[in-house]
Amino acid sequence: MKNRTFFWFILPSLVAMILFIALPIGSVFIQSLYIEHGAVLKEVKSCGPFGCKDELQIDVVATSQLKQEKPLGKFNGFGTYTNRNHLAVNEVRDAWGSSPNWKIYFSKVYNLPFYRALAFTLTYTFLVTPLVLILGFCIALAVNSLPKKLKGPTIFVSLLPMIVTPLIGSLILFWMIDSKGILGASLQWLFEDPNLSLKASPTLTWIMLIIYGVWHSAPFAFIVFYAGLQTVPSETIEAAMIDGASRWERTRYVILPHLVPLIVFISLIQLMDNFRVFEPIVGFSAQASATSLSWIIYNDLAGGEGTFFGSAGATSVLTILGVAVLLIPVLIRTWNDFNRKAA
Repeated sequence: MKNRTFFWFILPSLVAMILFIALPIGSVFIQSLYIEHGAVLKEVKSCGPFGCKDELQIDVVATSQLKQEKPLGKFNGFGTYTNRNHLAVNEVRDAWGSSPNWKIYFSKVYNLPFYRALAFTLTYTFLVTPLVLILGFCIALAVNSLPKKLKGPTIFVSLLPMIVTPLIGSLILFWMIDSKGILGASLQWLFEDPNLSLKASPTLTWIMLIIYGVWHSAPFAFIVFYAGLQTVPSETIEAAMIDGASRWERTRYVILPHLVPLIVFISLIQLMDNFRVFEPIVGFSAQASATSLSWIIYNDLAGGEGTFFGSAGATSVLTILGVAVLLIPVLIRTWNDFNRKAA
């Protein structure tokens, strides 16, 4: 393809990426460098029957004028990134200086809001992603070996978790694990503990969120793997069977190598989605035990204490950088495989 033809071919996609990806990310980064204006105060004399005294009141006119003149807010540079609600540079340094003990140090750092959210986000990402890959592949193998009459209904049932929206699915599971729900009541009966509550334990809450994440995402991996299994050359499988290869050996040495591109594709999608986990936390009302980076952004924008665009922008940029760091190893491997095949 000539350079001119390639340019016109890629131009619509390039324009869309600039308009809907690059420019929004750029605007979020710029907003993250600013913080909200404080209220302008003025001193007024308040007089009563017992005399007069000076009081401080908010100057509504001056505050409104300041916001109109500088709508982005007050320039703060990278101060938002380093404050206590984000990277907490000073707090992290002081935590190690006050107690050079790894256990105490990590305990203090974990109590910082950003690192507490980052801990759950990484745990969720690195547990849900491989479990989704393994479960989706196993379901695909099982469905592929079923008789044709059973494949259609089985595929339909397997895709139901993906059809249900994440928020509705998490709400349904949230009601099921309630003390009056079927799962919560069953666990209380099984362990003979009427006070047992999955919602009260941070550890059990994390486990339930991870289980929900696997349940909701596994159908996507299953349907992709199932489509890939239909492309495995039957001649290769038959040759392996003639050579005496067992089912496990055929899966390991024939099917898995053939599905490597799909494994990489699903891993990329799952890493991006899981690192931005949000809906299960809201659906489970689990913010007391588990928060994520996306939940911090939501809390800054819709929290009860006000709207903090600069803080939300800084967390968004850090989230984008986190996703990029997670994807780099997979992208490098894909690039090396491409160059190896090209050579």
